[in-house]
Amino acid sequence: MSRPVPKPGILDIAPYTPGKSGAGVSGRVFKLSANETPLGPSPKAIQAYKNAADTLEDYPEGTSRVLREAIGRAFGLDPDRIICGAGSDEILNFLAHTYLGVGDEAIHTTHGFLVYPIATMANGAINVIAAEKNFTADVDTILKAVTPRTKLMWLANPNNPTGTYIPFDEVKRLRAELPPHVLLVLDAAYSEYVSKNDYESGIEMVATTDNTVMTRTFSKIHGLASLRVGWMYGPANIVDEVNRIRGPFNVSTPAMLAAVAALEDSAHQDKSRTHTEKWRSWLTEEIGKLGLTVTPSVANFVLIHFPTTAGKTADDADAFLTQRGLILRALKNYKLPHALRMTVGTEEANKLVVAALADFMGHK
Repeated sequence: MSRPVPKPGILDIAPYTPGKSGAGVSGRVFKLSANETPLGPSPKAIQAYKNAADTLEDYPEGTSRVLREAIGRAFGLDPDRIICGAGSDEILNFLAHTYLGVGDEAIHTTHGFLVYPIATMANGAINVIAAEKNFTADVDTILKAVTPRTKLMWLANPNNPTGTYIPFDEVKRLRAELPPHVLLVLDAAYSEYVSKNDYESGIEMVATTDNTVMTRTFSKIHGLASLRVGWMYGPANIVDEVNRIRGPFNVSTPAMLAAVAALEDSAHQDKSRTHTEKWRSWLTEEIGKLGLTVTPSVANFVLIHFPTTAGKTADDADAFLTQRGLILRALKNYKLPHALRMTVGTEEANKLVVAALADFMGHK
């Protein structure tokens, strides 16, 4: 029987698998698998979303002008060099669709965000993996992976799921040594959580080069994951080129208005940042006391490594925690079969996980 057949390469793509959201057990469940903020969105964002219900019959303004202007005010950027999307994921796909074709190559690091290979391969391009060092992107290894066919470099900084970052001097070195025709995509989804003096989200890099873009999201510190809002800052010509394939009305009015209100509530962002820094440090120290290694993180999650000993593996820990209603993220699809990623949660959730891991590891 004849039927539609996907173009070559589509069936080679491993579909994105989100973290599980339920435990399948009775009682209270703490979902710590998706890097969602435990503080929720700003009350002002919630109210803005509710207010938008009065005009649901109207199409959104087609360019997300109100949100682009709010982002411009917040970061001192030209709104005309900003694109908004249904999450930064949509923008990553726009970039791949605009700049990658059959036979081109795009590079990401070993444990890079799973959307990168999907976006790359969906456009017929070849996914090239540059090895990391100590779960961190390595500029020299990335540069060695460059070939004449390289058109794009995906760099999550900080990286998900490792929580590591590279300092701004290394990002500048990477940009300087990449061929000028290679687009450097700085995915800064977790940048608001970074307090390191040697870190820069990408705004300066975009402002001083014509072959770099930076993407951001409202899903993390702003707590608007269900609304799917992201944005990109880039050179004027790249913004023009990407806008040619961006569908009209791709960001809804309620999402836009909630994002504007969230962006303007700096006190709520500060509260979330302070909570994350306190409990990220606490989790790293307390889990380390149990004999488990935690990769140093600058984001709102921690990467916990488990032994390969039968009964003490990451799979065993995942099952043990799940039975207690504690949902962490298994990472086999990120090539991290011996690790679990834990979102920094509420004080109660954080303490419950540490207590459960102590029981799992045999500490009394």
